[in-house]
Amino acid sequence: MTTEIEITESCGNVFLDLGFPPDEAALLALRAELMAELRLLIRDQGWTQAEAAQRLGISQSRVSDLVRGKWDKFSLDMLITLAVRAGKRVELRLVA
Repeated sequence: MTTEIEITESCGNVFLDLGFPPDEAALLALRAELMAELRLLIRDQGWTQAEAAQRLGISQSRVSDLVRGKWDKFSLDMLITLAVRAGKRVELRLVA
């Protein structure tokens, strides 16, 4: 027996696709993008969680939450702060 799978193309924001309201979906997408960038930075720099904690000014357990993708534990403000502490410049652009 063959099961057909229906595939729906994404609108570009998975959180909108999942049914979140547009304002919440925008915030979640920004948080997810910043977390992903910070995880890549930690990996690419070869930092241990202890080293990342020292460089970012947070505890090792918070770094663990970050690299494990626990997005609910980080506000957008905090993620921007961590990115700046890591030497990154954060920009927000509005598009139509």
